[in-house]
Amino acid sequence: MTATQASKAAAFQALHRDPGTFVIANAWDGGSVRVLQALGFSAIATSSGAAAGVLGRLDGKITRDEALSQVRTIVAATDLPVSADLEKGFGDTPEIVAETVRLAADCGLAGCSIEDATGQSDRPLFDFGLAVERVAAAVHAARSLPFPFTLTARSENFLRGNPNLDDTIKRLQAFEKAGADALFAPLLPDLAAVRAVCSAVSKPVNFMVGVPGKSFSVAELAAAGVKRISLATSLFRAAMTGLHEAAREVREQGTFTYLDRLIDVNKFMRR
Repeated sequence: MTATQASKAAAFQALHRDPGTFVIANAWDGGSVRVLQALGFSAIATSSGAAAGVLGRLDGKITRDEALSQVRTIVAATDLPVSADLEKGFGDTPEIVAETVRLAADCGLAGCSIEDATGQSDRPLFDFGLAVERVAAAVHAARSLPFPFTLTARSENFLRGNPNLDDTIKRLQAFEKAGADALFAPLLPDLAAVRAVCSAVSKPVNFMVGVPGKSFSVAELAAAGVKRISLATSLFRAAMTGLHEAAREVREQGTFTYLDRLIDVNKFMRR
């Protein structure tokens, strides 16, 4: 642990305490995080979907070592606090989750998120009791660190085919009681559900944008009680969309008009 990591971690916690709502932008490599820092974002998150995408895989199909390798690259490229999407902690047991949190902290992170999804189609979510135990183990590991590591607990009901708002709130409340610093329920369907979640807990709530029709403005989310807004894979998908459109122009039309829209990437890489 270095003073720099400690100061980043303290700054990240301050963002959750200070008035107002903030956007945490999701990066996927050193170059993307340099661009996002230059644009003035105050914190960075990783995205499990983007982390898999840069390796040519689907979300959930990378190892812990691969994820942490990407984390180290991103952390080294920015002066901003970084929180990592660590999926289910890369294991089912509370012990493995705790180990993952400790290893993540060793990479220079200011925080991470742990979700209650199993990754199994026949049993998408961990049973309530085990889900809470896993968060409690993650919290215990975070509290053992010599700096304020922000632990975000995620309830995945709406993302895993079980759009049960009552159960989502029940889980988030239990995660809060277990000591999580922030709470997150991806894919909430509307602002009424967002307000219900925010009013049911006292810890900061993260909302994930990136789904057409289920993404709302910063002002709307702030009014609903959201503290932190993450962008999931949307920036990575936007970058890949630009790649696809430019390459398709070359392949199908034999022209290069995309060159007129390029930015000077090198100016973001200077530190």
